[in-house]
Amino acid sequence: MPLSLMRNLRIVFFALILASCANRGSPGGGEIDQEPPVIIEEQPKNFSTNFKGDEIIIYFDEYVKINDLRKQLIISPPMDTEPVIVPMGAASKYISIKIKDTLKENTTYAFNFGESIVDNNESNPYPYYRYVFSTGDTIDSLSVKGYVEDALLKEPDTFISVMLYEVDSSYTDSIVYKEKPRYITNTLDSVTTFSIDNIKAGIYKLVALSDKNSNYKFDQKDDKIGFYEDYVSVPDSSEHELTLFKEDVNFKAIRPKQEGASKIIFPYEGDYKSIRIKVLGDTPEGYRTRIVKDPETDTLYYWYKPKFEVDTTFFVVTNGKHIDTFKHRFRKLDADSLEINTITRGTLNTEMDFTIEGTVPFTSIDTSKIELINRDSLKIDYKVEYDSILNRYSFPIEKEEAQKYFFKILPGAFTDFYEGINKDTLDYTFRTRSKSEYGNIRVNLINAKFPLIVQLVNEKGEVQYEQYATTSPIVDFFDLLPKTYDLRVIYDTNGNGKYDAGNYLLGIQPERVSYAPQIDEVRASFDNIIEFTLLD
Repeated sequence: MPLSLMRNLRIVFFALILASCANRGSPGGGEIDQEPPVIIEEQPKNFSTNFKGDEIIIYFDEYVKINDLRKQLIISPPMDTEPVIVPMGAASKYISIKIKDTLKENTTYAFNFGESIVDNNESNPYPYYRYVFSTGDTIDSLSVKGYVEDALLKEPDTFISVMLYEVDSSYTDSIVYKEKPRYITNTLDSVTTFSIDNIKAGIYKLVALSDKNSNYKFDQKDDKIGFYEDYVSVPDSSEHELTLFKEDVNFKAIRPKQEGASKIIFPYEGDYKSIRIKVLGDTPEGYRTRIVKDPETDTLYYWYKPKFEVDTTFFVVTNGKHIDTFKHRFRKLDADSLEINTITRGTLNTEMDFTIEGTVPFTSIDTSKIELINRDSLKIDYKVEYDSILNRYSFPIEKEEAQKYFFKILPGAFTDFYEGINKDTLDYTFRTRSKSEYGNIRVNLINAKFPLIVQLVNEKGEVQYEQYATTSPIVDFFDLLPKTYDLRVIYDTNGNGKYDAGNYLLGIQPERVSYAPQIDEVRASFDNIIEFTLLD
């Protein structure tokens, strides 16, 4: 073979290899597929009537997958036994829905897939596919529409379940705790509107849930709830507003357990302030107790002395309305020793005090063994405040700006419930900022109707600063840390100085909350003036 021909064949061969590589997804391999899959057949056809089968098959023009089906699929009315949908996790050119539940007569069913159906290669979603059929002669075509907002947050959670309960002879308000709704839909990701479609004429109760357990029932501990006060009569052309709120949890005592040699934990739900814990039966001579609340969890720590000589006893836990009795078996565990921790570190802001807490309840403090000096070694006077519920000592002082402080705590300054003391010398340092490191905000409330709770909150809706306005529409926030805040006002209707959530069973809506349009970022050494017009 001539040498020139061999060279030409080699060139062609390598060109073919390069072209093949390019076609495998290289930047020059053609345009990326952005088209969603196409449905080419449905068996039975969508919107079929007199449905008698137990399987639905949807065919596509390409391989598809199902993503996040548990979150996105909404079946209305909900089925007691979930259908089997295949394939899950694998690609296929069809989707099969095998119905395992007994279908109700003369009922329209809707399968809302959201955007869970995507093509296999680029995950392009089939947009909000909805398969509808009726077990009767007609497809119900009425709807109820509206929008969802959050009582306290600027934006509500995503994927809120919105439900209709049929008001018939068996209906009671407590149905939301026990049964699934007649019809259901959800708000889409980043969308607050809803439309419950394919429903029949009738009278309904309209409820929204942040359904954390995905069980279509109201779980007071975990879910937010919103409800329309009146019944909805369908057909209905109104747009209904639902305000989600977190109910105050009903009191519930939970079985205690031993956590230390002389420490028992008592978990609870609801409000701890009225909880009382008593021993049912005999106690050791000179028996004493202390109760401390965990600062983060719904737990009370029950400290006692001296130890019981018996193996078991009974505790009665009550909040004045509910009484629970628990049998408790004592365990031999190691005793806790006193350790001191600081709540505040580093920089102390204007509204903060230097605070410490102990791992065992405090009983006394010896201030002669505690010294506070500034950077000039000058002694600083301090006050002492004790929070027995959280077992914390705070030390309020007249703080100077741009100052540095040194706390020295000598051994024996603190004595605990078991006569233990802090055995080591503790040294703490903190500083204060200069005024120029803070910013200020003046809020001018237009159309103010008092009393009002005016708050600056972070992006999670957590309160950073708060003022209570009773007479003046001018509200000042001084010495703010430079950052971005949201401004909101709570209409304190009952004048108790705090936000009150609603209650579903009592038909009480939460107190109104208004957010101001986005305010400018707080900057150091800068005064912001904001006019906030409140709605009537």
